[in-house]
Amino acid sequence: MNKILLTILGILLIISCKQKPNTAKEIADNQPIKDSLTLGIKNLNKDYFNGLGVAIVDSTGILYEKGIGFADIKSKKPYTINTIQPIASVSKTFIGISLMKAQEKGLLNLDDPINKYLPFEVQNPNFPNEPITIRQLATHTSTIIDTENYMSKSYVLKDKIDSTITKNENIPQSFNPSDTKIPLSEFLKNYLSKDGKWYNKSAFSKNKPGQLYEYTNVGATLAAYIIEIALNQSYSDFTTEYILKPLEMKNSGWNYNDVIFDNVSTLYSDTKTEVPYYSLITYPDGGFLTTINDLSKYLNELIKGYSGSGKILSKNSYNELFKPQLKEENFAERNTNNPYNDEYNLGIFMGISAMNNFGHTGGDPGVSSIMFFNPKERTGRVLLINTNINNQEEVNAYYGIFNKLEEYSKKLTE
Repeated sequence: MNKILLTILGILLIISCKQKPNTAKEIADNQPIKDSLTLGIKNLNKDYFNGLGVAIVDSTGILYEKGIGFADIKSKKPYTINTIQPIASVSKTFIGISLMKAQEKGLLNLDDPINKYLPFEVQNPNFPNEPITIRQLATHTSTIIDTENYMSKSYVLKDKIDSTITKNENIPQSFNPSDTKIPLSEFLKNYLSKDGKWYNKSAFSKNKPGQLYEYTNVGATLAAYIIEIALNQSYSDFTTEYILKPLEMKNSGWNYNDVIFDNVSTLYSDTKTEVPYYSLITYPDGGFLTTINDLSKYLNELIKGYSGSGKILSKNSYNELFKPQLKEENFAERNTNNPYNDEYNLGIFMGISAMNNFGHTGGDPGVSSIMFFNPKERTGRVLLINTNINNQEEVNAYYGIFNKLEEYSKKLTE
C-alpha cells in the first residue's frame, strides 16, 4: 500500500554501536535519555501529524515506546502506546511469517505452482504455459499487477455515511459503500480469473513470471488466500493462532470487531480533515490493526528470529524468511542510497534495504508506517502516524523522527 501514497526518499544513515542487555539499574538511568528523545520527537513533529507512536526495540525487549499527540483532535483523546490504527503494507510481513509456518506444517511449499491450490486458474496470458509459484508471489515477481480495479474496488467504508464525506478533495482515495464488501475469494476470482467479471489482461505484465520485481498488493493477497485453502482456515484466524496469541498481541486484529473500537485512532488526510473509517477487502495486504506496543512485540520476535532464538518459526524458516531471494537482474532500477527502502531486495515478504536493514514501509489514507531492524546491531525501530504525509516538510519531519530513533537507539544500548 505504501507504493500508493508514500514516497520513500533516500536518507543516508551510518549505524554503529554494539548492543548489550540492559539491567534494571541501566533502564532506570536511561530515563533522562528517554525524556530527551521524547522532546526531540515533539520538536521535529511540530504540528505536522496529529498523532504518532514510536518505539525502539532490541532482542531483549522494548527499550522505548511512546505515544505523542492526539488519536482524536476533536475530543483531545491522546495517542498512547495502546492506540490502535492500521499499519498499511507493513501488514505484508505477516504473510511471510504465515507462509513459512504453513510450509513448516507441510501444507504447502514455496516453490509450488499456485494453481495447485486455487479453485480457479490464474495464469499470465502472455505466458500461458509458465506457472506462477508461491515464491514469486512472496517476492513480487509473479507478474500480477495492481490495476484501477484494485484501487477502485478494495477500499470499503466501515459504516454507512454521507457520500459527500468521501468526495472531499483533501481525501485522495475513493471509498465504496459498506454493503459492497465481498469475500476475499470472490474479489480475487473476479480480478484474476478469465471467468471473473473484472478480468483484464492488463492485470498481468508482459514479463515472464519470476523475471522482474513488480510490487503488487493483489499478488500478496493471493498468497494469503492460498494459505487459507492449504490450511482450511481463514487467514485472520491462522495469524491470530500462530502469531498474535504466542506474542500476546492482545490489542491487534484484522477487523474492527477484533479490537476495542474506543481505542482506534481517527485518521486524517491532513491535520484538519478526517478520513472515514474503512477496511480492505484485500485485508492481508494492508489491513492489520495494531498498537505501537503490540507491533514492538512483533519486531522483537523478528530480531530474535534473525538471531536464532525466535519462538514462532524454526531457525531454518527464519533463515529463509530473511534470505535475499532476488538478484540484480530482477530489478529494473534500485535505490542504493536509502537505508529504509524495502524494494532493494526481498526475503519472503520481508523488505531488505541497500544497507541490509530488514522491514517494511506502508502508506494508506491517513496512515504512514515504517518498521525496520538492523541485523548487525540487533536493534529496530517503529514509527506509526495517523495523518497523511502531504509535502516535503512533512517527509523531512517523518524521516527526521525515524532518524532520531536511530540516534537514541545507540544511547539506550551503549
